[in-house]
Amino acid sequence: MFQKESLNIGIVCGEHSGDRLGFGLIQEIKKNVDINLYGVGGPKLESLGFKSEFDFSELNIMGLVEPIKKFHKLTKLRKNLIKLFIEKNIDFFIGIDSPDFNMGIHKSLKNHHSNKNIQVVSPSVWGWRQNRIKAIQANIDLTLCLFNFEDNYYKKVGHNSMHVGHPFADLYKEDYEEVINKYNLNKTKRFISVLPGSRKSEVKNMLPTFIEFINEYSKNNKNYFYLLPVADNELLPFINESFQGLDLPILIRKNAMKDFLSVSELSLATSGTATLESAILECPPVICYKTNFLNYSIISRMLKIENIGLPNLLLSKRYYKELLQNDFNRENILKSVTETKGLISESFENANILRNMLKGNGYYEATKSISSL
Repeated sequence: MFQKESLNIGIVCGEHSGDRLGFGLIQEIKKNVDINLYGVGGPKLESLGFKSEFDFSELNIMGLVEPIKKFHKLTKLRKNLIKLFIEKNIDFFIGIDSPDFNMGIHKSLKNHHSNKNIQVVSPSVWGWRQNRIKAIQANIDLTLCLFNFEDNYYKKVGHNSMHVGHPFADLYKEDYEEVINKYNLNKTKRFISVLPGSRKSEVKNMLPTFIEFINEYSKNNKNYFYLLPVADNELLPFINESFQGLDLPILIRKNAMKDFLSVSELSLATSGTATLESAILECPPVICYKTNFLNYSIISRMLKIENIGLPNLLLSKRYYKELLQNDFNRENILKSVTETKGLISESFENANILRNMLKGNGYYEATKSISSL
């Protein structure tokens, strides 16, 4: 498949979802050729014998203001990675998500090195900042898209892309009884999952309002219990501290997203991958999002789409409630929870529709496309 017996590959990802995607792709490439891997990744990539140059959480930033605050640090990290990739004479650079950080690497390598550039996870160029398509076409040789509508968009503008598919295409609920026993939950209760985000900045913006809702809803709904999965060790103490002194019916656990969603009748989910995971696990989400005023003022002017929730984007309609910025408050969550309960009967059918939409060509075909660059 590849012309060489071994390849030097540079890779950069900045969060757990990207780490899992990179792991799957690199595993497939390794079936066909020996590789030396350099760059930044998380525990899944490191399990392949790869040593990350720095903690990949350094790249786990969002919005427009946060990158500006960390501009000098991020610029230095990126320069060091570019230098490393050129020194190691990489054959391919694989950037996973983190589009603004990775685009600088794509561009520099395209100007100063002979490798091919691959971007896994398309920037949301179809939704906002559409002028980025020029930089994508100029500096990226292949974009591997998680969603078919992204691939269709690139085909229309003449960019080389492929719908590799999304890992959630094979995602199914865990057994109810097993989850109940695993966490010693009271099976007479009804469960709501609370998903405040995977980044500290997200949690700071979202969690206080979620706590307000839990406090209010619990007064007249004693049969409900709340489940809060935490993304990593960094967030766990921060979230635990947020609940100190509050007598609320909630269980907080690390790495419990799939389990918690599998037994919950609905979720309060910060906009992002969690909303899609929730819908596919037959747990209709109330899609919520709030950022700082400056971020929202800029982003809202650039948006070219009506819906921001991934399940709604895929279904091409606002099927699940979306509460954005000023609409994200306790009163609106209370109303939305009541409305979302009406979607529970259709959750199984919708989950299957979404899974079918996420099926793509897979890592084998992606590897073939990479080898032909």
